[in-house]
Amino acid sequence: MNTLKISIITSYCLLLVSCNTDKTEIARIYSAAQNDSTSYYILRGLCKNYPNRLGGSANSIRAIDYMKSIMEQEKFDTVYLQECTVTHWDRGGEEIGTIKSNKVGSTRLSVCTLGNSVGTPNKGINAEIVEVKSFEELEKLGEKAIKGKIVFFNKPMDATKINSFEAYGEVVGFRFSGASVAANYGAEAVLVRSVTTANDTFPHTGVMRYENTPKQIPAFAISTIHADILSKQLVDDPKLIVHLKSNCKFLADEKSFNVIGEVRGSEFPDEYITVGGHLDSWDNTEGAHDDGGGCVQSIGVWRIFRDIGYIPKRTLRVVMFMDEEMNQRGGRKYAEMAKQKGEKHIFALESDGGCDKPKGFSFDTKENHLNYINSYKNFFEPYGADQFVSHGAGVDIDFLKEDHDIILGELMVDPTHYFDYHHSGYDTFEHINKEFLQQGSASMATIVFLVDKFGVSE
Repeated sequence: MNTLKISIITSYCLLLVSCNTDKTEIARIYSAAQNDSTSYYILRGLCKNYPNRLGGSANSIRAIDYMKSIMEQEKFDTVYLQECTVTHWDRGGEEIGTIKSNKVGSTRLSVCTLGNSVGTPNKGINAEIVEVKSFEELEKLGEKAIKGKIVFFNKPMDATKINSFEAYGEVVGFRFSGASVAANYGAEAVLVRSVTTANDTFPHTGVMRYENTPKQIPAFAISTIHADILSKQLVDDPKLIVHLKSNCKFLADEKSFNVIGEVRGSEFPDEYITVGGHLDSWDNTEGAHDDGGGCVQSIGVWRIFRDIGYIPKRTLRVVMFMDEEMNQRGGRKYAEMAKQKGEKHIFALESDGGCDKPKGFSFDTKENHLNYINSYKNFFEPYGADQFVSHGAGVDIDFLKEDHDIILGELMVDPTHYFDYHHSGYDTFEHINKEFLQQGSASMATIVFLVDKFGVSE
């Protein structure tokens, strides 16, 4: 047997041994995760003691202190706060929405203001309703039909789509831009059907923006059940009036913080791997799926490594980002400081899609890196998390790609029920499945383990 054949056989055998060793380590990762309940109880403490964590709020600061204390107990090398300035928008108490009709009577509506919206006048707004299902329909009606009225965007999210994020993308534009578009036709306010397939009385909030509009008008979400009621009553009484009242306003910007736990790399300390979720939540929710669960899953990555005795080769940072829901000031600040310090970031992973059963990862990176990361798919097949797609990654980590040749990733989970909870009072700790939460941590720890061990392609 010649030397070349011996070399090839030897290399193959070493590769086989290495692969089997990695599979054994990954099995230990999943086992450690499934045998641990720490993240689950940390999440309960966060949700029950510090709900409504919108950036700038008192509870967001209390949550920062809580998570910093938790992370200090997790044996990171260092735990610290990274200051950022956040917008402080305040809802100003409960909103009022009421149908007033001489034909069908009075009906109280479940509504909530959209984030960034202006409030109504002190006496509220009383106006007739114009119901539409598209911006094109609004344009056809024109100013004559719209001026002085409340525009009601009543386009249901498509429940027939398997990928609920695709269905979400088709209708979220009404929430985000509806007020600006309607204002250009003289509308007094907008009501937007909650972006969910759930049939319930929870209004789902979310951010909106004013763009290219001569007037800023109030924007409200309405629950799906009450959207259907309003639509039906409009058939019975097209001239009915809806009364809307809100007290939201902008306060002065507030000092806030990202919470960071860091483990110094044993071999390549100047190469950084970031894992994180966003600590803020909307002000009408416990924020369990969005995104308290993502935060505790990220902390769980380091806890799993400790439990199995794995020492990261590269510096691992676990980051609780602030202000994702409104303006992403935390993510921007993290990327800004990484650039300022000349840090080399090779991989960043976020969990911000809920805590249902993990399906795989979505990546945003160059083709050569994508080919490299796809080579790890088989390691996830036994755990049902082997869907690797190139559909973008997390919002907070996205800012890192401006200055780094980096792989960005986001944990993908079964999205079927995510928008049942999303941005609503239904997103509570009780709707977290502990096994799925831990499987998410294990999947995240596994991809971090592989990237940390082998680095990234050049």
